[in-house]
This record gives sequence, C-alpha cells and structure tokens, in this order.
Amino acid sequence: MGSTLFAVALPLALGIVMFGLGLTLTIDDFTRVVKHPRTAVIALLCQVVVLPLICFGLVHLFGLDGVLAVGMMLLVASPGGTSANLFSHIAGGNVALNITLTAINSVLAVFTLPVVVAVSYAVFLDDSAAVVFHPAKFVQVFVLVLVPVTVGMWVRRRYPDWSRRMQPKVKAAAAVVLVFVVLAALFSELDTVAGHLGELGLIALLLSTCSLLIGYLVPRALGVQRADAIAAGMEIGVHNAALAITVATTVLDNEAMAVPAALYGFLMNIPASIAAVLFAGSGRADRTSGSSGALPQR
Repeated sequence: MGSTLFAVALPLALGIVMFGLGLTLTIDDFTRVVKHPRTAVIALLCQVVVLPLICFGLVHLFGLDGVLAVGMMLLVASPGGTSANLFSHIAGGNVALNITLTAINSVLAVFTLPVVVAVSYAVFLDDSAAVVFHPAKFVQVFVLVLVPVTVGMWVRRRYPDWSRRMQPKVKAAAAVVLVFVVLAALFSELDTVAGHLGELGLIALLLSTCSLLIGYLVPRALGVQRADAIAAGMEIGVHNAALAITVATTVLDNEAMAVPAALYGFLMNIPASIAAVLFAGSGRADRTSGSSGALPQR
C-alpha cells in the first residue's frame, strides 16, 4: 500500500464518513445537551476518562508495547462511530441521543485525542510527545474531524430536502468506505497483523465488550432510562476506527499504529451485534409481559 494512498485517499474516505455524519446533525443536537445534560455527561465521562484507563490496563495486562500500544490508545480516544446509530436503532436505543453524543464527542476528540496520544507516546515509546502537541497536528485533526461535519451540517440546513434524500446513500457509501479503510490498513501491515493477531484481536474484543457494558451499566446504575442507556452503550462501544486509522497514517505518519484500529473495525461488530440482538429481544419481552399483565380495557 503506497504512502500516496494513505496521504490522499484515506483522508478523503474519512471525509465522506464525517460528511455523512454532518448530514444527520442540526444545531439542536448540540443544544439538547444543555437542556438535558445528565445522560450525555455520564456517557462522555465514561468515554473520555474511564475507557482510556481500561484500555491502558488491557494493554499492560497483555504486555503490548511500542506503536501497537499507542495505536490501541489512539483507538479508544476516538469518538463513537456512525455505525453506533444503526446498532442503537436495532437494540431499541434512543438514536437521537446517539447522534448528539457523536456530535459532542467529535468536537471533544479534537482536544482529547492529541492528549491521550501524547501521553501514550511518552509511556510506550519512551519518546518526546511534543510533536503530537504541535499546532499543525491539532489543525490536521481539526480538519479531519470537524470540517467535513460542518460542511455536512451546512448542506443539511441549506438543502434539507436533498439532504434527507441523500442520507441513506451517504450512509451506504460511508459503510463501504469504512471497509475500504480497514482493509487498506490491514493489508499494508500484514506482517504486523500476523505477528500480533492473537493479542490484538483479544484486546480489541475485550475493549469492545467492556465499552458496551460500561456504557450501558453505569448510566443504568445512575438512574438513566433504558433506551438512553442503550444509546450510551452503543456510542461508547463502537469507536470510529476510520478516524483512528487516518490519524495514525496521516497525522502521525505510522502505518503500523493503525493496525489495532483496523482489527477493531472488524471485530467490534461481533459484540455490538450480539448486544443489539440481546437488547432488542429483552425489550420485546418487556413489552410483551407488560401488555399481558395490563388490565383489560373497558
């Protein structure tokens, strides 16, 4: 896989994904957090604080180090992926909350992602992390994350009818693009994948499972209603692998660092699909038992 592909094609591919996200967003998605902040704050704290600590623990537990350890931390610092909305819809979650969390998370990631990666550089590479904090790196992350989202939001506001018609097509294109990005990262580093498949695959599955459980159980324990907790679980459990891969290969110029996110991009669908089916099944069972136990209408 040539460096030109990573330098040009991957940012363009990510731009399609983030533009598609922008087409689903309005200003109300941001202001909704101000009006109803509790669930969003709980979910964001889990994603920004708790999950990096868990990922750090898993990396140490399995003895992962070097660029692969940094790649795992880069992944966990990335915001929720757009496929979280689909999983949440199947599971019976509050999809509007998913969209809101993805929007807020994408903004926060511009600031939190470089911090997490900088600390990871210092810990796992024993190297100066100053390059991560260079203003040019912040600008690159900003351009990758927020510019296409902002353009998508502007298009939706300016051409609402066209945007509604295009949303399914853009979502389908984003899914194809995600597969392309993941495959490109995997095939570019086949030796690294083969040499670390067992440990990286297991860490990716454990991280995804822990993320789903924490995203659901913590809000529920704090009194958040079921549909909102499902949305939080899916948002926290499905990271934006395309963003992590693109940042690794273009901003940080390290293709091997993209391997953890590439493996995660495939493997996270297993626990996310299982969780979605289980949530959907339990939701139907609750509605059935509620209906059967209701008093007959006169």
